[in-house]
Amino acid sequence: MRSYPFSAVLLLCFVILLVDIFAFYWLLSITQIITTLLVKYVIYAAFWIFTIGLIASIIILRSRLKKIQAYRRQLFISSLYGLVVVSLVPKFIFVVVFSTLYFTNYIISKEASLIVLPLIGLVSGFLPFFTILYGIFSTKYKFEVRRNIIKFKNLPIDFNQLKIVQISDLHLGSFSFNYAILEKAVTIINKLNPDFIFFTGDLVNNYAWELKGWSSVLLKLKAKMGKYAVLGNHDYGDYSKWKSLKAKQSNHESIKYFFKKIEFNLLLNSAEVVTLNKNKLAIIGVENWGIPPFKQYGDLQKALAAVKDVKFKILLSHDPIHWSKEVVRKTDISLTLSGHTHGMQAGVQTKNIKWSPIKYKYKHWAGLYLIGEQYLHVNKGLGWLGFPGRLGMRPEISLITIGIK
Repeated sequence: MRSYPFSAVLLLCFVILLVDIFAFYWLLSITQIITTLLVKYVIYAAFWIFTIGLIASIIILRSRLKKIQAYRRQLFISSLYGLVVVSLVPKFIFVVVFSTLYFTNYIISKEASLIVLPLIGLVSGFLPFFTILYGIFSTKYKFEVRRNIIKFKNLPIDFNQLKIVQISDLHLGSFSFNYAILEKAVTIINKLNPDFIFFTGDLVNNYAWELKGWSSVLLKLKAKMGKYAVLGNHDYGDYSKWKSLKAKQSNHESIKYFFKKIEFNLLLNSAEVVTLNKNKLAIIGVENWGIPPFKQYGDLQKALAAVKDVKFKILLSHDPIHWSKEVVRKTDISLTLSGHTHGMQAGVQTKNIKWSPIKYKYKHWAGLYLIGEQYLHVNKGLGWLGFPGRLGMRPEISLITIGIK
C-alpha cells in the first residue's frame, strides 16, 4: 500500500463498496427465507460493520503509514491484503454466480428457485471464502519438493547425477521472525543431500533489519559442493523511500554481507568454475534483470567473460524474462534457474495441469521449459509477499538432478 497513491487506495475502497452493495442486494433475496427479524438484522449489521471497518482500516493505514514502525507496517499491510482478498473475491464470485442464475432462472420453476438459488448462491460465496482461508492458514507454509530430471549432451561425465536444490523468494520479512517455520524447510532440504544449493533472489521484502536472527537458521543449510546465490528485485531497497542515498546503499550492503554469514557465495555479475577430476562446470550469477518497471542491474556478458571456455554452464538469474531476452539462442548456457513469479501464489499445478493468472504476464512462470538444448527452471518461491497465503501454489523446494543424455 505504501507504493500506491492515495487515489488508487480510494479506487480500491470504491470497488469494495460497489461489490458489497451488489452482494447485499442478493443477500436480501436469500434472507427472505429467514422468518426471524432479529436474525436478519444481525446478518445485515455484521455485513456492513465488516465492510465499513475494512474500508476505514485501509484509508487510516494509508494516511498513517509513515508514522508506523516498519515491522508493524509490513504486518498491517499483509493482514489488510488478506482481509481484502477474503472479503472481495468471494463476494465478487457470489454476485456473478447469483446474478447469472437469477436472470436465467426460467429453466427452473419459481418454487424450486426459492431453494435452489439461495443454496447455489451461498455455496458460490462460501466455497471460495473457505478456500482462501485454507490458503492463508494451511498451505502458506506447506513446503513441497518438486523433482525434475534433466539430461544434457554436453554435461561432463564427473557431474553425472548431480543433485541441485533450488530455493527462491524467501521474503524473510513476511515470516515475522517465526524461525521455526523455515527450519522445517531447512530440514527437508538437508534430507535431500544436495550437491549444490542455489538461491535465486528476493531474500527480503525491502530492509536489512528483516534478516535479524535468520543467520542461525539458514546457516544450517548443507550442500556437498557449495551454496550460491543471486539478488532479486526486492534486495535493492528500490521499493522504499530513504532519507539519503547513503542509507539505501548501507541497507543494500548489509543484505549482501548476510550471504557471507550464511556461507553462500553471492554472485554479482560474476561466475565461478567448479572442477571435478579435471572436468569443469561454470556457475554464473547475474544481478536482477527485468523489464520496466523492474530495473536491469544484471550484466550477463560481464559474468560470462571469465568462463567462455567452460562447456557446461548454469546461470542463476532472478527474473525468468531474462532467459528469453538475453540467454536462449544467444548464449551457450545449458540451464538457467529463476524465481520471481511466486506462481502468483494462486493457481493449479499438477502433473498434467499448470495454470495461474500470472501466465498472462509471464510466459515462463513455473516449472521446466525447453527451447532447443537450453533449459529454464522457474521456482515458485518459499516465502510470500502481499497476500499472506498460497492457493494451489505451495511453497517450493526444487530438486533438479542433471545427467548425461
